[in-house]
Amino acid sequence: MTLKNNIRNIGIVAHVDAGKTTLTEQLLYHSGSSKTLGSVDKGTTHTDSLAVEKQRGISVKATEVDLHWKDTTIYLIDTPGHIDFSAEVERSSGILDGAVVLLSSVEGVQPQTEVYFKILKDLHTPTIFFVNKLDRIGSDPSKTMKDIKKLLSNKLVPLQIVSQTNDEFQVNNLFEEIADESYNTLLEDIIEVLGDNNEDILEHYLAGTLTIPMIRNEIIKQAKQGNIYPVLFGSALKGIGITELLDSIVNYLPGPEDLDDSDLSALVYKISYHQTLGKIAHLKVFSGKIETRDEIYNVNKDKKEKITIIKKIIKQKPVDIKSATSGELVMVSGVTCSTYDILGSTTHIPQLPSTTTPLLTLKIYPQIEEDYIPLVEALNILQEEDPLLNMIWIKEKKEIQIQIMGKIQLEIIETMLKERFNIAVTFGSPSVIYQETPLSSGYGEERYTMPKPCWAIVKFLIEPLPRGSGLIYESQVRTEKVKLKYQREIKDNLEKILQQGIHGWKVTDLKITFIEGEDHVVHSRPGDFPAATAMALMKGLANIGTNLLEPLIAFKITAPENISGKILNDVIQMRGQFENPTIHNDLFTIEGTLPVATSLDYPATLGIISSGKGVMTTKFAGYQPCPLEMGAERERIGVNPLDRSKYILSVRNAL
Repeated sequence: MTLKNNIRNIGIVAHVDAGKTTLTEQLLYHSGSSKTLGSVDKGTTHTDSLAVEKQRGISVKATEVDLHWKDTTIYLIDTPGHIDFSAEVERSSGILDGAVVLLSSVEGVQPQTEVYFKILKDLHTPTIFFVNKLDRIGSDPSKTMKDIKKLLSNKLVPLQIVSQTNDEFQVNNLFEEIADESYNTLLEDIIEVLGDNNEDILEHYLAGTLTIPMIRNEIIKQAKQGNIYPVLFGSALKGIGITELLDSIVNYLPGPEDLDDSDLSALVYKISYHQTLGKIAHLKVFSGKIETRDEIYNVNKDKKEKITIIKKIIKQKPVDIKSATSGELVMVSGVTCSTYDILGSTTHIPQLPSTTTPLLTLKIYPQIEEDYIPLVEALNILQEEDPLLNMIWIKEKKEIQIQIMGKIQLEIIETMLKERFNIAVTFGSPSVIYQETPLSSGYGEERYTMPKPCWAIVKFLIEPLPRGSGLIYESQVRTEKVKLKYQREIKDNLEKILQQGIHGWKVTDLKITFIEGEDHVVHSRPGDFPAATAMALMKGLANIGTNLLEPLIAFKITAPENISGKILNDVIQMRGQFENPTIHNDLFTIEGTLPVATSLDYPATLGIISSGKGVMTTKFAGYQPCPLEMGAERERIGVNPLDRSKYILSVRNAL
């Protein structure tokens, strides 16, 4: 495999407040790519360009910057850390050739760190750990290393030795002359980790022929393959360890594969808007090349589109270029792409992660009646940037619904609508997004043959699946019975049909098998089979019954010991499950799971009862069955297929 060794496409990922944006600023400054050192506190960073990012001091959008180090161009994506914007991290992770996972040596491994590292691990993305904030009071790099081994990976190769004198930490590079016992112990641990992937290393070690250059070359090789994880230490705020990190990005993370001569495969990982150019598609070219005026095939939309402009970030600014080849991150205009669209072919596109799930739904209203339609248009634009908004516009009720991850995201949406579109909005009360799943196996069937012209006879087997399985569809009906075009209609409409179950929520974790069917050479028309499928499945689910599923969060609460009883009682009242609490240095710690519905406002409550000394961190923990009386039904949008006569009139636009 040939790599483009003068390019690195990397991302920096971490839990919120670990120091990602500060680290990015230091990398830009130390590499000479920026003459000034941006500050999060002063709102002068290069990557937080939105006004709301500067005001809040948090990253909302993944942002690309470029820098140069030792003849290598590093394209760096600074991603958000807050759980409300984890979808941005997911979208960016699929285009990375390598990553830097940033951890605070005070807080150690935090919940979102686990979530983001799992995405990188599943994609087999070569990764470096950077343990930050050595300058902070309470810093404990040794404990952080233990946390990483326990919660993330034990395939660690520290490239530095950290020692403490008085209240300060000193960092020495592994390959410098260090003659003490800690050095020898560390070296033996590293040789053992390397030996797990290459027995020759162990044989050389036992034979006494293993040299430092051999160890270093093996670390480079295994790190670039994603089999081990180099670890570095420093302080982004003080600029400590930055040049060592730059060296390691070049040495231990791979360049993209050279696939210039292959057919085009490109992925749209982000959509933004420009005042004069309109929609901008941010994409990675995985293989082949693109040029201005090219007509390219959009796989998702099944149509060709013409590229009018290609831009690339050069010295922190978008610059017009005529063409781009494999491994490059570019921006194109002239296309009607959406996030996650694939251009050219799917051949070299990686399997993309999908772990982010909106947990709340609410109604959104314009403060001025005349802004109703402009609000719909603005939300359509925001949804192209973030498909998980899942906007629903109920025209007959003049009602708009959106889905969100959390309340901070709501503040960001409100601010963006005001700043970008000059639309002031208010929101209804957030409610939890429940799901449904079949209680047991059963059948759903429909003979949609009257009133003519129509003909669609279908029978489905509906089976529940384990939690987290989603929807699986299979057809056992031959195309002589139901033509391929009608079978495709069934498959293409299943997700839409199952968006609303018996209780109004999305139906998931089930297998649907098309077992019997019949079309008619004269009477069958497009649309008949999706209509029959909707009626059949709803009848089947009504007969079987569905279980309500509620979203859970995994939580960790640390607070003063004197309020431990109050917190335990609160967790029990919220229907929480928890492990045995621990007490250390007068601090009480409890971990477990909580329903989202009962715990929405608890971080604020914890702040009040602990006088601001309590900390609660959370991450999404999946869906679990919930008694119907403790959940909620949702009003159906549109006509229920169980009302057969009215539903048939609605699909024929006869209401």
